[in-house]
Parts: sequence; C-alpha cells; structure tokens
Amino acid sequence: MTDLRHRLNAFVKLGSFFKEYCKYAKNKTQLDDNQYAWFVKFDEILELAGHHNGWFTPENILFSLESWAELLTPSGLENWLSTYELNKNRPKTVALIMAGNIPLVGFHDFISALITGNRVLVKLSSNDKVLLPFIAQYLIEIEPLLKDQISFYEGKLEHFDAVIATGSDNTSRYFEHYFGKKPNIIRRNRNSVAILSGNETKDELTALGEDIFRYYGLGCRSVSKLFVPIDYNFDTLFKALYPYNSIIEQLKYANNYDYNKAVYLMSLYKILENGFLMLKEDKNYASPIATVFYEFYESPEELKIRLADEKDRIQCLVAKGFMADEVPFGQTQKPSLTDYADNIDTVDFLLKI
Repeated sequence: MTDLRHRLNAFVKLGSFFKEYCKYAKNKTQLDDNQYAWFVKFDEILELAGHHNGWFTPENILFSLESWAELLTPSGLENWLSTYELNKNRPKTVALIMAGNIPLVGFHDFISALITGNRVLVKLSSNDKVLLPFIAQYLIEIEPLLKDQISFYEGKLEHFDAVIATGSDNTSRYFEHYFGKKPNIIRRNRNSVAILSGNETKDELTALGEDIFRYYGLGCRSVSKLFVPIDYNFDTLFKALYPYNSIIEQLKYANNYDYNKAVYLMSLYKILENGFLMLKEDKNYASPIATVFYEFYESPEELKIRLADEKDRIQCLVAKGFMADEVPFGQTQKPSLTDYADNIDTVDFLLKI
C-alpha cells in the first residue's frame, strides 16, 4: 500500500504530464527521449480513442486533459483533501463502473478511490476503453507501488467491498439489483439547465455556448434546457452563439442535427433553429443532440420552488444572481475537485465504509 505522500506525488506528476502533453500536441515540439516516447504513445491513444468513439475528438480529449492538469497540482490536491482524515481510511477494493459519454468521465472516481488508499477494480464503458488504461500505465511507471492497486476487469465483477457505478436510469435498476447489498454510489441520468433573465450580456450568452456545445452536449454538465422569461428574444441568444457554428462541420453532430430536424418537422413540432442548433419548447430536461429544450417562466420564485423540487434531475444550474448554488456562464465543464457528481461526496463515502 502506498502512503499518501507517494500517491499525491504520483498525481501531481500526472498533472504535469497532462499539461506538457497538451503543449506538445498543439505544437509538436521535440522533448527529451523518455518523455517524447510517452507523448508519441499518447498521440496513438488519442487516435485510437477517436476510432472507438467518433465523439472523442482530439479537441475534446485535450480539453479534458488540460482541465485535469489545472486541478492536479500540489495546492489543488492539498486544498481538496485538507478537510478529510485520510489516515483513518481502511484500505478496501472499490469497483468502479464507468460511463463513456465524454472523455475520462469517471476519472474523479478513479482518483478519489486511489488517493484515499484503496484498490480500484475498473469496468470500462465500451465507448471509452483506451484512455484510462493508458493513463494508469503511466501512473504505474512513475509510481510502481500503484501496480497492485489498479485492475481493469472485463467480466463479472467479484471480490470487492464497495461500488461506484454511473449509468442511465435504466442501468441504475440493474446496478441496484446486483450491487444493492454492498456500500454503493449509483448515479442516474442528470442534466444541466440555464436560467436566463433577458438581461445577460452578449459575452455571458456566448460563454453559455461552452456549456451547451462542449462535448457535443453529451455530458451531464452540458446545458440541455433553458428557462426563459415570457417574450424572450431568442435572436439575441442565437447571435451570441454564432461563434460555435463550426460544430456543424462534425459529421456525427451534423447527422444528428439533420435527423432530429426531420423528426420535428414531420411531427409538426415548432422549432427555432439557426443551422447548427435547434430550440424546442419542451418540459423535459434531456434533449437530443443538436437540440436544447426551453420553457417560459413567469415567476422567478415559482421557478426556484420547482427547481428545488426537481433537484435530483439536475446536475448544474447556470444563472447570474438567481440561486445560491448556481454556476457562472461558461463554467459547467470546468468543475473543481470538490464538485462531486450528484452532490455526493465520494471521498467522504470512501472514508466511512
């Protein structure tokens, strides 16, 4: 079992690796032989990840890596872990069942389990099977004592003490059936929403585009629903989002745009669209790719009550001066280490079982 100092040092080095690789990937600069060899391997992994999953573009993978590089620093890790008594952890084997909707979506669970001194048994999604094993290989290279702490498993999960599973509402029922007797965190579908007042600046609305379009809207932190006041001027929003128009050049996104537009038109649904995004009035939270649902609201206070009642369906709430726990425009895809999925403190859970 590695001590905390070794584990922290390994993840700090990993953060530096991510940072330097992203610089290299953008400039293809020559580095020392050992580091360069790892970067060439990482190039191959990014290409392979894209072949496995067409949504995993180099741009989005690098965005994820850069975001983690900003978090995996000595001060970042120290601030995150300072409120926990990590020395009281009883080492255990934690099964991690990963989702695969966006690159490295389960990485926070992976770090949380390892850094608290546990062994991880990882079952990967078929949509994201190559990135994490490569990263684990690098971690073991820089901290060999982690070799016995990381395993990837293809078949039926066995011999574990706790489980963290992420999936859909349908798969959550399966997870509860098979893992309900073990200490667990089982995550279900969630979506993110934005509340607009009509007084947002153009820059704020443009920043909202990052919340909508990053990862093609496939993440639970992606804004898929807008709440807007009566008589809201959607032209203002469309103009502010125009810088993201090149997203339609991505073939899979364009195919979804065309398909969903055809379905809406054939069904005689009223939609607003600008050539790369459709807005549809709908009470649901989960919108299809290339579509954002919207609803009108009259009373901010009534909307606050509704959102509080439906908080288990919402991951992030984007707004300006609307609620205490809101996320600023453009920041949903940049969570901190203390922004736990579904607001369940993973580290606290691991330390208490």
